[in-house]
Amino acid sequence: MSSSDLKKESDFRLVQEELSDQELVRLEKWKKLREKGIDVFPHRAEQTHSVFEVVRDFFHLSREELEEKQYQVKVPGRIIAIRKMGRATFFHISDFRDRVQVYLREDLIGPENYELFDLFDIGDFIQVEGRLFRTRTGELTILAEKMIFLAKCFHPLPEKWHGLQDIELRYRKRYLDLIMNPESGETFRIRSELIKKIRQYFDERGFIEVETPMMHVMPGGALARPFKTFHQALGINLYLRIAPELYLKRLVVGGMERVYEINRSFRNEGVDSQHNPEFTMLEFYQAYIDFNQLMEMTEDLFLFLAREIHGHEELPYGDNLISFQKPWPRLKFKEAILQYSGLSADRLEDEKEMMELAGTLTPEAKPATYAKALDIIFDKMAKEKIIQPTFIINPPKEISPLAKANRQNPAEADRFELLIAGMELANAFSELTDPFEQRQRFEEQAAMRKTGDEESHLVDLDYVEALEYGLPPTGGEGIGIDRLTMIFTNQKSIREVILFPLLKPR
Repeated sequence: MSSSDLKKESDFRLVQEELSDQELVRLEKWKKLREKGIDVFPHRAEQTHSVFEVVRDFFHLSREELEEKQYQVKVPGRIIAIRKMGRATFFHISDFRDRVQVYLREDLIGPENYELFDLFDIGDFIQVEGRLFRTRTGELTILAEKMIFLAKCFHPLPEKWHGLQDIELRYRKRYLDLIMNPESGETFRIRSELIKKIRQYFDERGFIEVETPMMHVMPGGALARPFKTFHQALGINLYLRIAPELYLKRLVVGGMERVYEINRSFRNEGVDSQHNPEFTMLEFYQAYIDFNQLMEMTEDLFLFLAREIHGHEELPYGDNLISFQKPWPRLKFKEAILQYSGLSADRLEDEKEMMELAGTLTPEAKPATYAKALDIIFDKMAKEKIIQPTFIINPPKEISPLAKANRQNPAEADRFELLIAGMELANAFSELTDPFEQRQRFEEQAAMRKTGDEESHLVDLDYVEALEYGLPPTGGEGIGIDRLTMIFTNQKSIREVILFPLLKPR
């Protein structure tokens, strides 16, 4: 059947207008399956095991043990390789996590069923029912006694033997990445396990998991440019949240002394190896503690996750071995700049020179203040050199509008950033609880916003009013789940750990 003939039949319309020879052959096979009365899109499959469960539960058994027990299984999976040998065929089926071999014999399933397999392609889903055994080479195999067709793959899978290497295609069509690259599936399994263990950690310590709004009347909780939308029925502008912080602290005001949220947040910023406009964070707040206790808690959390996920306290990341053994260094913000940037102490104290230097580092967003300049210099000249887990403490209060001032140096904030492998993994502080000072800080931020700083806070009077009802001493922290997953899966790009990262349309 020609391509034009196929296109005349609505049943055979694919998204692609121009079909390859292989796609035409696959369509023809699908048609023949229908003509033979095969349900090509069945409603369900009666399985006893997944592919992963077969490998997990039976891989350790010897040939003799399998022969003695005669284990029968019904296993669905995707065909990923076929090797035909006359009246016998070996093929592999896979699922999200593993693969297993199937042995098909004409004398066992009958000539008609054996010929039917000629209509199956690599990529098709089938269910195999049969007995487990080991081949002469020792490979765990299902001796097929029955097959059920589950779904047709109408397109040839990419790069059959070498995996899917086109990086952008892997992100745009993540389903192909998961089919062809088992290591991608493992990355997202570890991500899921991380989130599960984070919940376990906080639940066991008396925290309550909550959900707060994703659409805000006023953006707040972090210094970032928001995404803006419009609610038709209410006739108001709304903003996708840049952080859940202010809502979570309202809950502490209300008496919820330990709360956490694993949340999606949105920031209208650039895209690079560490940033995606839509990302996942853990934020948690505990009454009656400060940022020093949060550092101890963070060390404990990361050590718990490393042991639970990988079974040890050191993880490879690129050319480095990241150690989560306690305690982690605590380095003051200015000391970190001096240690890693190469700048002298005299130059660092020269406000005019530092603002000029920061302006050359970010010409698209020149700093309006000395504190902002130091923040840029740290980000561009020091951060990437900090590899082992390190707390950078006491940055300028001006760039920490929601944190308490340090008692010894009121120009600094009781705040830390956790750096690992040159990335910020966490941001935390002793929360500012004075409503009068908080309002003043908001007003200072609003004044900076009028000078063109779109990342500055607006004056959130509703939040200030909440503080007027009393927020006890509180420590709060945000941890980036995506970057945490990067560390735990040894990935250099945030796009590798987000199933569907934002990409510019072609």
